[in-house]
Formats: sequence, structure tokens, C-alpha cells
Amino acid sequence: MSAPDPLRELGASPGVDGGAVRIWSAHASAVELVVFDDGDLEWAVDRVALERDEHGVWSGRSGALTPGARYAIRVDGPAGVEHAFNPVHDLLDPYARGLVRADAGSWRGVALGRLGDGDGFEWGGVAAPRIPLDRTVVYETHVRGFSKRNPAVPEALRGTYAGLAHDASLDYLRDLGVTTVELLPVHAFVSEERLVRQGRVNAWGYNTLGFFAPHGAYASAAAQAEGAAGVRREFAGMVRRLHEAGLELVLDVVYNHTAEEHREGPTYSFRGIDNAAYYRHDAHGRYVDTTGCGNTLDFGREQTVRLALDSMRYWAGELGVDGFRLDLAATLGRDDHGAFTPEHPLLRGMLDDPVIGASKLIAEPWDLGPDGWRTGGFPAGFSEWNDRYRDRMRDFWLTDLRQERETGSAGSGIGRFATRLAGSANTFSPERGPLASLNFITAHDGFTLADLTAYDVKHNLGNGEDNRDGADHNRSYNHGVEGEAADPEVRAARRRSIRNLLGTLLLSAGVPMLTAGDEYGRTQRGNNNAYCHDSPLTWLAWSDEDRPQSAAALHRTARALIRLRAENPALRPVRYGVFGETTPSATQMDWYNAEGESMGIDDWNSPAERTLQYLAASTPEHEPPNRILLVVHARSEDTEVVLPAHAGVAGYTLLWDSALEEPEAVARTLAPGAGLPVAAWSMQLLRAEPEGAEPESGAV
Repeated sequence: MSAPDPLRELGASPGVDGGAVRIWSAHASAVELVVFDDGDLEWAVDRVALERDEHGVWSGRSGALTPGARYAIRVDGPAGVEHAFNPVHDLLDPYARGLVRADAGSWRGVALGRLGDGDGFEWGGVAAPRIPLDRTVVYETHVRGFSKRNPAVPEALRGTYAGLAHDASLDYLRDLGVTTVELLPVHAFVSEERLVRQGRVNAWGYNTLGFFAPHGAYASAAAQAEGAAGVRREFAGMVRRLHEAGLELVLDVVYNHTAEEHREGPTYSFRGIDNAAYYRHDAHGRYVDTTGCGNTLDFGREQTVRLALDSMRYWAGELGVDGFRLDLAATLGRDDHGAFTPEHPLLRGMLDDPVIGASKLIAEPWDLGPDGWRTGGFPAGFSEWNDRYRDRMRDFWLTDLRQERETGSAGSGIGRFATRLAGSANTFSPERGPLASLNFITAHDGFTLADLTAYDVKHNLGNGEDNRDGADHNRSYNHGVEGEAADPEVRAARRRSIRNLLGTLLLSAGVPMLTAGDEYGRTQRGNNNAYCHDSPLTWLAWSDEDRPQSAAALHRTARALIRLRAENPALRPVRYGVFGETTPSATQMDWYNAEGESMGIDDWNSPAERTLQYLAASTPEHEPPNRILLVVHARSEDTEVVLPAHAGVAGYTLLWDSALEEPEAVARTLAPGAGLPVAAWSMQLLRAEPEGAEPESGAV
């Protein structure tokens, strides 16, 4: 039997007769627990000097540490360039399960026992959906922004955990067809001091205060009135309701840095407990910042690794979440020398942990440090945000269109588009397969999908930084008019581009992520970095008056594409195929040009070749066999393609055409060799019918 881990069970363990606390600090000379009066968070009712063991864990007991008790830690230690000890600071326990604000610059932990242990919460036998990765469609959204303006949600619940769990919210998500809700950060966070001085807020939440407590402001007023236990209970209730609806919950988590900002920033917790151990420094005691946020947690140290793993285990094991999107994940894989390694103890620890490893793990595979771009470099078991996919698809449908209009030539051919469409095999290893690619066109940061087609440049003056913030190279195209356009031809062209981008995203191999609001054409009026706006600019619109005129048709298109993805396993392979072999759950791919002939080397290499027919057949393992034909035509004149002849294919039935405003197409089957009209800058999805079907000749 293995020895107990001395670094497990950190934090507070309250009981009706008092409880214990365990705090880690390698360099402290004294650590004190302070328990405060419930009604006066400046009035200490008990102080206990903690004792250190040989592992740097300081522990002690207090009769006042009962469930719901408010407490802080005071720490003293040596002076030095890497240290920031000050015994007068009331510091947050890094493992606090609940938080409460004491004053403008100070917080208290709230001692909470296990969820469901005497707090009235029950899971009621509800199980996690455990949706296979190939069937996953991620929907990235914001707790507050999702339901804040929805009149179908009771006013008291709008913008809260309970609002996301309301029937109106769940019905919308299920009707759309997404499977997995990914929430922007819900770990307790604060706004940066710079924003506070400007009268602004950090609305996105990438400024973590505590890694174990749900953000209190996202709970309803009734739950907040019950304190930290009520906030946690409402969060868990949201998870339970999502699971009842068959939906998963993934959290965007920010372990790479904390809200303590730069070296002279506020001291909330880690800096005062052990600055030298928690943060990365250079030889002069200055912070090494690979995050762009002022500090970087040091994952070259065992305890920092354990902190992140313990946090993830708590959220997945006790609070029931289904996975994690790891912000700036390259930082999490940097060793004690600052070098990234895919075998880093933190990354390996996530995969090997029976709770965390059973979750969905999605890496944002870069940071701002040396060699920080690591797309394709994470180990098997992780999916990664595929920025190469994002950039290629934006270029293909938007900037190539601009170039063709301006010069007569789009400038690039079909080859790189096809590589991304088929699962980015040149980026991810055969062992990992296409599901390592988390495909996205947009995300919370950057233009919305509608704004990609309406703005050539960012319009971020409302952020208070003189338009300096946000990306300058967006691969967008305004179709000739910056911002709102009255010209019906410009508006129609923009809508077609949106449909092409949506279709590409949802019909590509890999795991698609849809950004909330893109399904109806949400705009942020050209702001591509709206992190400091908690307002209708970033909240979803729900009424017809607040949505674009074309919103309903676009929503029907998004819903139809998600359904078509679910119905056609050839669109969602689990593995890469191997030429000449039969690989279960892979897709057999055949590529044809506009004449219906197999693509040759000249077709792939020619910058003028912008028409492609992609015939994909599933290799059955868990579902019936299926074959589709995706026709892509990215030039400014209409054309006609010759449908390819292929063994076992009797005909092709049109399922969707991006040239049409509405997703319903005339379901008519065409014979191989028939001509298929294809509109300029459009794509069509057809189902390849097996022999025995009755094909028709003629046009759709």
C-alpha cells in the first residue's frame, strides 16, 4: 500500500466543531490562520500559528473553522529580490472553495466542505453525457452574455448560472444541435487595476483570483445572498441541468497566470504566500512573463503542478464538469528551464489522472514566450485550437476573394484548403488523428463571423486604448464597404461568405467550435477585442428587432449543417486513413476536379485551380457506411462540374447549397457523369447513393 501523499488535501477542512487548514509555502518562516467574524470581515475571532512539516506544508486547527467560516492566511518570511512576505497582509488560501470580498484590496476564503455534504445539493442520479469526440460540436459562450437579454428567462436569472440552466436556454442549445457548451472563465476573478481606474471591467474573466471557487457575480442574487455555498450550489445545479439535457460543459481555465499582475501589482494570495516558488523569475527577481499579463506561474515546480491538477480534479470530480480548455497552454508545458516539452509533468498528469484524463482536454497551444507557438506539439489525448485551420479558411473564402476582385487572380489554389478540410494531417501525428484538431473560424477574441465579412480593420476605440489593442491582421474582407452596408449586393455577398465559412467549419474533419451568436450573425460593430465590455455589445440578442434581418435564415442554416454533420459519419473521421489499408473509423478520400477526373499534380499545384470535388467514404466501425461528396467552387463566375464516377456510387443527392439563403435544397438524385450547376463562391454537400438507388439525370 502506497504512503499517503503529504501534499494532498491542502486548504480548509471545516467541521461543526471546528476544522483544520493546510497551506504550502517552501520559504515562509511563520504562517498564521486568521478566522473572522461573519458580520465583520476585519474582526478576527481566532488566530492560530500553523506548524511546518518537512514538505513545506503548514497546518493547524481552529474551533472557529466551521462550515461557512471566513478566513485568511498571514505569512512571514525572509527578505530578498524573489520574496514578497508581509505578515500584515490577509491572504487568500489558494485552495479556498469559496471567496468573499472584505474591502477593495482584500478577500477572505470561505471554508466549505464537500458538495452535497449537508448543503442540500444532490445529483439525483444524473450522469454525464460522455459524448464521443467525433460527435462533439463545441459552443463557446459566456455565462452572463448568453442569457442576459433573453426575455424567455426570468429577469432574476438572466446572466447567471441558473439562467444558462433555464429551460429556454437548454431548449435553444438542443434545437441548434450543439453538444458541448464551453464557458469563458468561471473561476473567481477580478478586473485589472488599470481597468478599474478607467471605470471598466474585465468581462471575459481571464484574470483568476482563485482556482477552486466559482465566480460569485455569475450567480443569481438569491444564491449570492446564501453566500459561497449558495453560489457553488447554483453552479453545480447548472451542470446537473446541462447533463439532464444531454449537454456537456467544458470550462475555459486560466492556470498560466494570476490576478496579481506585475511585480508591483496587488497582493491577494500567491505573491504573499511564496512569491519565489509560485512565479517564474529571472536572476534579478523580475517576473518572466510568457503570458502578456504581468506574471507567469512556474510549472517547473512540483507544487504549482499539483495546484493545477488538484483544481481540475475538483471541478471535474466534485462539480461534474466534462472538460477543460487550457488558456495559453504552452506555458503549462514549460519546465524549470522555461522550455516546452509535451512530456511535462502537468500535461502528463492530466492524461494519467483517472478523473481529469476522462475529461475533454483542449489546449490553446501557444503563449508569448520563446518558441511559444506549439500547434501540433501536444501529446495524444489533447485536442488543440488549430490556428492554421482558422487562417487558411479565412484566407480561402475572404482574402482570396478580395485579391481576385482587385487583381483578377485569387493567388492560391485548392491544396492547402483541402489539407485543412480533411483533418490537418500535416499538423497532427497519425497517432493523434483528425480529432486532435479543434477547428474554429472565430473565437471570443477577434472578429465575430459577421464582422469578418463587414470590416477590414478593427474598431476598438471603445476599449480605451486608442485602438492599439486587438489583432491587426484579421484575414477579413468587408466586401467593399466598411461596416453597415445599404447595398443589397454587398449584403448578399456577405451572407454567402458567412454560409461558406459556417459550412466549411461544420463539414470539416476535426472537432468544430462555434462561437455563440455566429449562428445568427452577431456583430460587435468591428470591435475585435471586446474583453472590457459587459454590455449589449457582447451579450447575445434574442429579439428579432435586435438581430440582423437575415438572422433567422442563417440560424436555420447553422442548425441544418450541424444536423448534416451528425447524420453523415464520413464528415467526422476518428483516424487518418492509410493508403492501401482499411482503417476503422477513418475516411476514404477521393479527390476530383471540375471535370470529374481524379486530381493530378497540376491540379493541386495550380494557383488557378479553385474548384474541387471531395468524395469521402466512412470506414464503418460503430455506424452504418456513409459516403458524401463536397463540391467547392471559389471563383467569381458560375460553373458546372461533372459528377465523378466511382465504384459503388449510383448517384448523388443534394443536401445543402451555400448559394441558397435557406438550407432546404431540392432533394434530387443525379447520376455520375451528370452536370451539376455551381454558383460562384459557393459549396454544395451531396450524399453519394449506393448502387441500387434510382438516380435521375438532369439539373438540381
